[in-house]
Amino acid sequence: MNDKELTHDDFLQRLDIRDVLLDAGYRQNRRFGLRLSSFIRTDSEGKRIRGDKFVITQHGKCCCQPPRQKEYNVVSFIKEHPHLFAEYHEGINPDRLVELVCYRLLHYPIPEQETRTGQPQRDTRPFDIADYNIQKFDPQDRGTQEKFAPYFEKRGIDLCTQQTFHRDFCLATRHSEDGQRRTCLAFPMTLPEDADKIVGFEKRGHAYTDGNSSYDDMTEGNHSGEGVWIASPARPALSEARHIYWFESASEAMAYYQLHQAKNQELRKAVFVSTGGEPTEKQMRGVLELTIPARQHICFDTGREGWKFAQTLQKEICRTIRSTIEETPERKPYLDSIPDGNDLDEGEFYLLPKGGLQESCIRFDAEREEAISMSSSRLCAPEDVQDQIDTMRKCYREFREKLQDFLGIDKEHDVAISREMPDCRYTGWNEQLLAEQQQESVREESVREEEPEQERQTHFRR
Repeated sequence: MNDKELTHDDFLQRLDIRDVLLDAGYRQNRRFGLRLSSFIRTDSEGKRIRGDKFVITQHGKCCCQPPRQKEYNVVSFIKEHPHLFAEYHEGINPDRLVELVCYRLLHYPIPEQETRTGQPQRDTRPFDIADYNIQKFDPQDRGTQEKFAPYFEKRGIDLCTQQTFHRDFCLATRHSEDGQRRTCLAFPMTLPEDADKIVGFEKRGHAYTDGNSSYDDMTEGNHSGEGVWIASPARPALSEARHIYWFESASEAMAYYQLHQAKNQELRKAVFVSTGGEPTEKQMRGVLELTIPARQHICFDTGREGWKFAQTLQKEICRTIRSTIEETPERKPYLDSIPDGNDLDEGEFYLLPKGGLQESCIRFDAEREEAISMSSSRLCAPEDVQDQIDTMRKCYREFREKLQDFLGIDKEHDVAISREMPDCRYTGWNEQLLAEQQQESVREESVREEEPEQERQTHFRR
């Protein structure tokens, strides 16, 4: 028996990512083994599965899946690819799965898991806006604005941003059965196809009559998980928007706008969407069906859950695009080879027509391999690496245009996704906004302290 239970840090130190990849069914790609260690997966006939390759990084501690730049370590790879491991079953806790896989690979006896009895979930009443007294934000009334200030100050949202989004939030007061009045900052959630019908509230903070307050986040009602918070300074129709920005909460959306609006004036015309927490399939599909020509900006935070939400949304975007393509006899074999939820370029290349498209795909693959090799070797001059990356991107654009022609989709309706993340020091936009405000406050204080000293020195010289 082991004297103590191992932690995630122990797994990261004692296991190589290659051990995990081999256990997950991958094998080393001998073709590029001498230049760049990579692992691929094959189908039942021994053919390589296109787009399912991982390149080893960080001297065997991490891996990435080109062309994506995200790196996985031992723990994050297991959590984000759970179905590849024998211990996986529906509903298993991700941390428990990591524990089971890593203990087995290290040949350690698996510790028993404590049985926990959860509290029964309380029944929630269907949302009814008549249960609330609503107070709206008035951009012209200082007295009204002061009532909202305590809710926004803790998140760094300034008055200018509040005025920009003033139609998209309110104070909602509800009288509970225990006689208390609970007031919360509420962001109305509507159905994408009916922006006038409020089906729930995304709540951000409570204030009670006894002076206590709570800043727990919650969503109530939400019409079976279909409603979303939809906001835009310029208020274009959802179907006419050119840019859609996705967030886990409305306050994160407002923080993002405040951080970027000075440098990006187009944000006023963009539409901001909050799922109020974990996005549901109905929420995503409802918005995507109306906005697929627009560029979808995924702005979820960079924590584990945020990454999971981003992957889920990206798959749903790809599924939506895939559903618009007409399946002709020549397209069907290639379309059927695309894994569910993957991009249109991730099917089997040998099922593409020869005479241009297949050759273009092979050329892009070769240039991508060379770019990864040069970047990882650290022996090439930065300008040479950048030249190779530019060549790779040019080849991809050529391949993508030929693929669009083959599949019968125009450029306007192709997949257009941007993953936007806060500064690497922070996991969310509110966190970054508060940190930058604190840094600015420190700089201003430093300037004020220096001014009297300069005045004293000037007086002394006189």
